[in-house]
Amino acid sequence: MAAQQSGVIAGFRQFIARGNAIEMAVGIVIGAAFTSVVNAIVEKVINPLIAGVVGKPNFDNVLEFHLGTATVQPGAVITALVNFLLVAAAIYFVVIVPMNKLNDMAAARKKTEAEAEASPVDPNIELLTQIRDLLAERTPRA
Repeated sequence: MAAQQSGVIAGFRQFIARGNAIEMAVGIVIGAAFTSVVNAIVEKVINPLIAGVVGKPNFDNVLEFHLGTATVQPGAVITALVNFLLVAAAIYFVVIVPMNKLNDMAAARKKTEAEAEASPVDPNIELLTQIRDLLAERTPRA
């Protein structure tokens, strides 16, 4: 039983030491921190714009009805869907589009560098280099 526990503990240590678990933890922490940025964009910029156009930033009272003493608000589902779309749009336009542009620029730069490195040497320069090297071998050194 003790050998099995130490094997489990060793396996757990190996799992934690792998980069994937640490990268995942960092991603979760960064994602949680980024949530406040996205929420600020949606709540402080986009929702006030919607409120300016529609009159209020949510649709909770749309299609509202009462059933006995309960209030049913199907508009809350509409509000949740709109908020989801706003968050998705904010992430897309604020994060994804700029990152794609940066990746495209980096790929183009790498392609240009690779083409410059792979560009063939002018045959005349190569021939002159070979002649210079042959002359250097024949000339006695002082």
